[in-house]
Amino acid sequence: MFQHVHYLMVNVSDMPRSVAFYRDTLGLSLKFESPDWTEFDTGTTTVALHRAPRPEGRPPAFAGPTAGSCSFGFSVEDLDATWKKLQEKQVRFVMPPTLREEEGIRLAVFLDPDGLAISLAEPVAKAEPRA
Repeated sequence: MFQHVHYLMVNVSDMPRSVAFYRDTLGLSLKFESPDWTEFDTGTTTVALHRAPRPEGRPPAFAGPTAGSCSFGFSVEDLDATWKKLQEKQVRFVMPPTLREEEGIRLAVFLDPDGLAISLAEPVAKAEPRA
């Protein structure tokens, strides 16, 4: 029925700021840009930015995942190098590179300008289940 995720839509409060972050800071390839809708090519999935108002009373600080929210992630070959490069660009990390052996990854999490959590995962050998 479903083949793959075609696009992820990220609601953003400030399109120029978000375009600069995703294009210049993260290095995503810009496919299309407009005041209300922008697309980045990441291979089989498009990351689309959609201009939307920030809800009143919503804190800009990261409070962790909540029901009805969503985040996304990228696979990387070298998490330490990616983490260091993004830190040099002042990207705000809420989780440094952390071994998640039971999941077979090293994981780091940062925030976009509107506080959306984006994860970076590097595959590692998965821990053997204990008997």
